[in-house]
Amino acid sequence: MKVSSEFSKYAQSYGSHNIIQEKVAQKLLSLVKGEPQYILDLGCGSGALAKKITWKYKKFIGVDFAPRMLEIHPKSKRIECIYGNFNDKTLFETLLTYRFDYILSASALQWAQNIEETFKTIQELHTPVALAIFTSNTFQTLYKTASLEALLPSRELLQDLQEYYFDADFEVVEYRLKFENVREMFRYIKRSGVSGSRNVLSYKEMKKLMDEYPYDYLEFEVAYITS
Repeated sequence: MKVSSEFSKYAQSYGSHNIIQEKVAQKLLSLVKGEPQYILDLGCGSGALAKKITWKYKKFIGVDFAPRMLEIHPKSKRIECIYGNFNDKTLFETLLTYRFDYILSASALQWAQNIEETFKTIQELHTPVALAIFTSNTFQTLYKTASLEALLPSRELLQDLQEYYFDADFEVVEYRLKFENVREMFRYIKRSGVSGSRNVLSYKEMKKLMDEYPYDYLEFEVAYITS
């Protein structure tokens, strides 16, 4: 398992609120072996992966449970978008009727209701994978300062599950995203989607957290699983 770090400056334009997800998508594609022709993207969002693929493929299937994301996802004769939730086993029954030679997922599977069950159903497609999953060390200091439990699966759990279901390569990358001030940091959290839309702090608790948070950056940790 390799651990590395990357630092970025958060742009003042909030159009870049998904800057970490963009970096994750780019990194994930760099780990894909060969040039797969029949691709499945689980949790495709607005198309971060589809936009970054540089080779010519025959079919790309993007799955997401957010209709607005699917509306703005790139579309063509080679790209098909499916409304579906990877927590729903019936989705995978549908996907078994398709042909895939690679399964991708960037910044989505951490929200699986049961990550082991999701790994199991992906494994049943018998297809190589390249998965990027945010771990519980994302926002680690923020959660500790606020006395909150992390929402996401731990790197240890993800490593154990990938060894059991995929026997794949496992790499963890740590990112730090810097901000001009704490207010911008918390706006980013609200808009980025990485927090899972959790809003459990009162105004007074949030103000206390903003006063006590010790850094000018947020921490992210992403596990990359590639077979």
